[in-house]
Amino acid sequence: MCKLKLCLFIFIIGSFCQKVIGQQKVVFNGSLIALGNNIEILTDTNSSISLNEAIHSNRFTKSKDEYPNLGITPFSYWIRVTVINNTSSSNLGIQITQPMIDSIEFYQLSGNRLVKSNYSGQGRLFKSRQILHQNYIYPVSITSGQASIFYFHIKSYKQLVLPIYIEKFEDVVASALVTDLLFGIYVGIIMVMLLYNLFIYVTVKDINYLYYVLYLFIVLLTQACLEGYIFRFVLPGSPVAANLSIYISSALIGVAAIEFAKKFLSTKYYTPTLHKISYAFWLVYAIEITLALIGQFNASYALVLVAAMLSAIYVIVMAVMIASKGFRPAKFFLIAWSVFILCVIVYVLKDFNIISYNKFTSSSLLIGSAIEAVMLSFALADKINIFKAEKEKSQEEALNALKENDRIISEQNVILETKVNERTIELNKTNQELNKTLHDLKQAQGQLVEAEKMASLGQLTAGIAHEINNPINFVTGNIKPLSRDIDMVIDAIVAIEKVGLSDLTTAEKQKQISAYKEEVDFDYLTMEIQHLLKGIKEGANRTAEIVRGLRVFSRLDQDDLVKADINEGLESTLIIANNLLNRIDVVKEYGRLPMLECYAGKLNQVFLNLISNASYAVHQKFGESAGGKINIKTYSDEGHVFISIADNGTGMDEKTKERIFEPFFTTKDVGEGTGLGMSISYNAIKKHNGQIQITSTPGEGAEFIVTLPLFIK
Repeated sequence: MCKLKLCLFIFIIGSFCQKVIGQQKVVFNGSLIALGNNIEILTDTNSSISLNEAIHSNRFTKSKDEYPNLGITPFSYWIRVTVINNTSSSNLGIQITQPMIDSIEFYQLSGNRLVKSNYSGQGRLFKSRQILHQNYIYPVSITSGQASIFYFHIKSYKQLVLPIYIEKFEDVVASALVTDLLFGIYVGIIMVMLLYNLFIYVTVKDINYLYYVLYLFIVLLTQACLEGYIFRFVLPGSPVAANLSIYISSALIGVAAIEFAKKFLSTKYYTPTLHKISYAFWLVYAIEITLALIGQFNASYALVLVAAMLSAIYVIVMAVMIASKGFRPAKFFLIAWSVFILCVIVYVLKDFNIISYNKFTSSSLLIGSAIEAVMLSFALADKINIFKAEKEKSQEEALNALKENDRIISEQNVILETKVNERTIELNKTNQELNKTLHDLKQAQGQLVEAEKMASLGQLTAGIAHEINNPINFVTGNIKPLSRDIDMVIDAIVAIEKVGLSDLTTAEKQKQISAYKEEVDFDYLTMEIQHLLKGIKEGANRTAEIVRGLRVFSRLDQDDLVKADINEGLESTLIIANNLLNRIDVVKEYGRLPMLECYAGKLNQVFLNLISNASYAVHQKFGESAGGKINIKTYSDEGHVFISIADNGTGMDEKTKERIFEPFFTTKDVGEGTGLGMSISYNAIKKHNGQIQITSTPGEGAEFIVTLPLFIK
């Protein structure tokens, strides 16, 4: 009796345990089976459960959906399904038509023995897959009448929907080929529309077509990323790049759609406020890409789904508002766009598990974008037709206006001809008066320039007179005492000759001659004559130096280009202007300069004007007191010569600097300047293709820097 009770207890416990850990079995009879509602799912929150732990786990829960939607989570999942082969063929295939799984581990167990395994996913090289296809295809072998247990360890940072199928392997291959064929048809449709609209853009130059071509290209790129074709054919060896391309292209298609819609609908004109709001989506999509780049894939994909739905609604709202304002292209756009937006909403709702996964919902983006591509091409064509009709209407109106204008013009021609004749007589009379005025002005200009030259000549004459007068006075002053001393020497020679011819003894002769020399102080007389001759020589040399400087400076009217030494020209100008530099310390820093191709006389005139103005500014500040200073510096580079003339005089303010080169502008008192010196200097520098720059601070002085090219081109 006790044994019977014990057996009954074991049977009850065993039955209970069988219910708890018993696995759902799928019987395969040869037809395609969706395994979704037959699989068991174990959530691996830390992605740390091993295959052995999964095999012995009793926490699996049975799926209730034909296509399980596990959402966007950071978890990984163990999937378990047991399949009994009830066909004569042992070659079966399991296919998961979800290309965006980041990591998938596949295991086939027969009894307690591991028969086959594979590690692949978007996070691994494409060649790691058993079958090189964007969908995950696993060829499996199950002996007729036997069962195998299949485990999948799956992780995805994107929306994880599991459409899992089992069928004969040859049927799996055929299904994969059909998938590729359908996508190929989609690519063909998009490419035809892309090339067609690109051709129209090249023909009509309407920027809307270029925007649409770029939009179609991004649509094609995005669909290729989402469907796994970019990973399969373009980036099979770069899983990281292929994975990021999904997030980046998903953001780009949102931006491209909004920008194309804005351009097509002319939102800047019709809905300026909504037009500005569009840039908020740029920020959202930028955040989505940033999250992907820093590894926050779950948040990135969730954000792109929300942004896709909001941007779709945003575009629809804009189109409705603009269409209500009577903009006909907006109505066609709204019809074309609505299909795509509806498909986008279906796709997003499918990912959020609000509507069920099926062939239509999973392919809704492909279907919607293909239909939209065709219909938007029609919308663009209609827009061109509208523009064409408006252009023809405008041309007709313009033609009518031209005819009316011809009539009016014919009537006005007679009146205009009469007025033109009258005006011509007046213009001829005015022209004669202007020619006379111009002639008078040229004469006045010539007279003013000559006046400035005469002023310079007067300054030159005064300088020469002053400079030559001093050494000439020195010479003439020494001539009279020298003549007296020479007479005394002649007298001494006569006296000494008389003594020498006398009959006195030699000793007496020497005594008389010494006495006479002492009497006339012959030694002092000799020294004085030498001193006077030296003074005359210095005066003559100074005069020669002034004449030499005058010869260098006196090229004022030389119109031929010559090779000249700028340092020599400056030195000759300082000699001529020496009388202006009383109590002014002139500091010369001459560099080693190459010979300059120039109009030497005109440059000397410029130097004289600058030095004259500098001395005037210094005397205005210091008067007859010491402390005035003028620095003259020359230097050069490979192609230019630079002359700097700086003073510590009164300086000038900004207003004076702006007007200093104006003819007749002067800061000197009446009678002290004509106001033409700086104007002539400016024109002379321009004639040399040079520049003149001014740096000045009121009360501290001014600096003029003249820049001259080595050769005048």
